[in-house]
Amino acid sequence: MKHNRNSELILMNILHLTFDMRIGGTEQVIKNLILGADHNQFTMSVLCIESPLGPFAEDLLAENIHIFALGRKPGFDISLINKIRKHIIKHRIDIVHCHQYTPYVYGVLGALLTPAKVIFTEHGRFYPDSTTWKRKLINPTLQKFTATTTAISAATRDALVEFEYIPYNDIDVIYNGIIGVTPDPQRINSLQKKLGIPQGCLLFGTIARLDPIKNHNMMLRAFKRVLTAGIDAKLMIVGDGDERANVEALVDELQLSSSVIMTGYEPKPHGHLALMDIYLLPSLSEGTSMTLLEAMSLGKPCIVTDAGGNPEIVLHNETGLVTPNDDEQAYTQAMILLAKDHTKQALFGMAAKVRFEQKFSINNMTQAYKSLYTQCSTNGKTNS
Repeated sequence: MKHNRNSELILMNILHLTFDMRIGGTEQVIKNLILGADHNQFTMSVLCIESPLGPFAEDLLAENIHIFALGRKPGFDISLINKIRKHIIKHRIDIVHCHQYTPYVYGVLGALLTPAKVIFTEHGRFYPDSTTWKRKLINPTLQKFTATTTAISAATRDALVEFEYIPYNDIDVIYNGIIGVTPDPQRINSLQKKLGIPQGCLLFGTIARLDPIKNHNMMLRAFKRVLTAGIDAKLMIVGDGDERANVEALVDELQLSSSVIMTGYEPKPHGHLALMDIYLLPSLSEGTSMTLLEAMSLGKPCIVTDAGGNPEIVLHNETGLVTPNDDEQAYTQAMILLAKDHTKQALFGMAAKVRFEQKFSINNMTQAYKSLYTQCSTNGKTNS
């Protein structure tokens, strides 16, 4: 926290630099950080390097948060650097908090020759992960002008070390945090009737964009085996995306049309999540899934793959089950095991809720970043 000559507190000006504010985990973290911030200490705004802004921007604009978009050109847009620098100077930015790698590169270069300090947060990795010789050369230099780097899981931190050549000791792990879900019971009952889910029918479910990295296809094949094993269950898939046609085609191919409910995109799927008995996350790669945290906040037992931050969030045989990545047979066995054991479902669910409250609440996240911002304001590396 800064003081003037009369020892009065001065608001610290934080700029979140990101791709856009569409629906996604990174964007939700930014939104939660801004809405959960102490506005007596921090002024926060968002600068998107791409447009359109997206739905989360509308939520923030309604709270009188300043959001700007630059409209990045294809390729490496050199003009973006000067635009970011002008924005930093004009709005007297103290800290540029860059979310994901590309905004980070632009953010460091834009902050050069200004008093602003840079924080880089990596929110997740591609699958399979990789690197380039350019990053091996560039990233150590970028780090010299970076006050601190954070990762949303230990797995993400390890990937930054291995693939981005960022020193292990330069990276702090700060887990994502959310506001716990509290759906309306009346809405849940109405939704259950609307979706045609029979009383007593076990409901598996997942909420994710329809993208190959989310591995819906493996989940569907595993679910087919679950039904073949005699389990009375349905599967609800909430989300939309480029993979939708392929997912629907596989549902037809596996003859699962009567057992799979595809809702499409739902802006507030908390009622859908509350209906689910067992939450599934079969991703090939994952940072810290926000919907997984929401499921845990509702006390849902979860079955996840051993990908990215998943096994750090779901403790195997304590709050849920963790299976090897992209292993259809193992995922099937986990689904059958949990479907048959109602006691284990209840115990896992209770433990999941406790773990969420202890480690993944929005307060934990905002307090961690608050400390980081304050520390950077006094000790961080400068770009001027």
